[in-house]
Amino acid sequence: MDFTLTTSLLTLGLFVGMLVLLEFGRRVSAARAREEGEAARAGTSALDGAVFALMGLLIAFTFSGASARFEARRQLIVEEANAIGTAWLRIDLLPSEARPALRERFRAYLDSRIEARRLLSDPPAFWRELERSAGLQREIWGYAVASTRESGSREATILLLPALNQMIDITTTQIHTARYHPPLIIFGMVFLLALVSSLLAGYGLPSHGRSRWAHMVGFAALVSVAVYVILDLEYPRLGLIRLDEADQVLVDLRESMG
Repeated sequence: MDFTLTTSLLTLGLFVGMLVLLEFGRRVSAARAREEGEAARAGTSALDGAVFALMGLLIAFTFSGASARFEARRQLIVEEANAIGTAWLRIDLLPSEARPALRERFRAYLDSRIEARRLLSDPPAFWRELERSAGLQREIWGYAVASTRESGSREATILLLPALNQMIDITTTQIHTARYHPPLIIFGMVFLLALVSSLLAGYGLPSHGRSRWAHMVGFAALVSVAVYVILDLEYPRLGLIRLDEADQVLVDLRESMG
């Protein structure tokens, strides 16, 4: 199922569940008030506040972590572009006859890296393209090592090979960083606390008055939207929040290669 649709259904389910529990809590509170009077609600505000504070803290920390991981992934794209660009420039250290073949492999490699990002929504095709990128990495490394040995250039050995190594290493870093997400139990806790908070908030609502629906819908909508944004930030390649602007750095680099 499409990620955006799945996330939308989850947050919609959370929104509806919160509304149901808000209304259920309100009705339970109204029934107790009729039987025991307004004293039935006394002494619960401190406990309610503790639960609301816990929910707020969990949402804040989860959002902060998702935002930090999003920025880290964006920064890695820039670092990859810089690494590829540096290695591309240092090809000039090789003999002139060795440069065209290596430059052609570089162009193919960068095309593959750009294509892999485009195919992220199709996992089988993405992994095939990633294997192709890995194969091109091996070709580039093998050709560069052979060329530096044949030329005997100390500058190429010292400057070109470390740049290629950094270019290859950052790909591995990106793959592992893309897999880093909070445990599912964290998201489960966010959903659970949102539902429990709805029940408690509903219990504290007045029994009558039209304005209560505006408060109920507003509370449920705000929490649901916050959860949706957190999920979208955690998977920026699949939802509405994208890394396309950062990817443009690689596209611009490819255009500069001719």
